[in-house]
Amino acid sequence: MTYRKLSEQVQLLTNPQRSDTFVKDFKNAVREGEFEAAYLSNERFQLPKAFTRRGSDATYNRSMREMIFEVTPAFENWFEEKNRELAASRRGGSIKPTIETIEAGLVDFSELAKATRQKMQASYNKGQSLGKSRARGSRK
Repeated sequence: MTYRKLSEQVQLLTNPQRSDTFVKDFKNAVREGEFEAAYLSNERFQLPKAFTRRGSDATYNRSMREMIFEVTPAFENWFEEKNRELAASRRGGSIKPTIETIEAGLVDFSELAKATRQKMQASYNKGQSLGKSRARGSRK
């Protein structure tokens, strides 16, 4: 059996600025029983994310309690999916649809196409109803 520390797994993240979110999701997964992990007594590690205080340019790091877990295929699948989710930076709240985000699987192309089709249909219907209302008004 292979065991790994949480700090080692955090170093494997594509986007280290999302390490706090990863640790939170990791702890939630352990709590829900998706995989097993245990705290290592009195060990802590620094998150690679640089935090800033409001109104200041100074940065600081947070430390978390170290955990150890068994590396299983289920964990590897969970990590791969979570890493893909956290790969894009989350500045605007939603991921912008670009070729890169669609190819990376961060944006569902079929949902994007469906939303585009609905917008186009709504715009077409609005134009048709506007044209019909104006046509009726000019016959007086």
